[in-house]
Amino acid sequence: MIELLLSLLPVLLVDVLNPVLFAMLVFAAGSSKPVANSLSMLAGHTVAYFAAGVVVSFGIEQLTARLAAPQSIDFVISGLVGIGLIWAALATKKGGAPDADEPEWEMTPAACFGFGAVLNFIGIPFALPYFAAVDQILKANLTTGESLFALGVYNALYALPFLSVPVATVGVWHLERKIWREFAIDPGTGLFAIENVPVGPVSVEVRSE
Repeated sequence: MIELLLSLLPVLLVDVLNPVLFAMLVFAAGSSKPVANSLSMLAGHTVAYFAAGVVVSFGIEQLTARLAAPQSIDFVISGLVGIGLIWAALATKKGGAPDADEPEWEMTPAACFGFGAVLNFIGIPFALPYFAAVDQILKANLTTGESLFALGVYNALYALPFLSVPVATVGVWHLERKIWREFAIDPGTGLFAIENVPVGPVSVEVRSE
């Protein structure tokens, strides 16, 4: 088992290069619930990745053969998906800003969990390193339980670098709190005090008469 996990490390280093997931985690970290939303999105992506690995393991040979020799219908489907994505992007751009009466979509941990799962399922056809990792696990002649354990460890190691986003968010939050305490800044108004006398906003504009 240890030898198998060590052999999967080079594949993992390639597989973990996922700028889309990282960008979406940063986006979630900028919401009203930065830690909860980013953790939920990462959890949704990881659970979906594990589930996809289990599903792929049942047809890894057929999938590998299909990727090695794609057929014309594969390119047609890829083209249709690309056209659909371009159309969706243009439609969103033309839509403009939402009306003031329309309620804004609220980013919640549950929604982020589902979004993380959807994000994974969209990218799973291009996860060639993950397919290679699943193939190596299946060729190791492990029991079903050991194979699931190895796949779970792989997914946990995959998610580990992305935990830097919520961890960094917590660090920034504590740093801000420390600055607020040091300079007696009111986080609600942005006012600070010198010897308990309110002075004004932190950002001071100097005007010449």
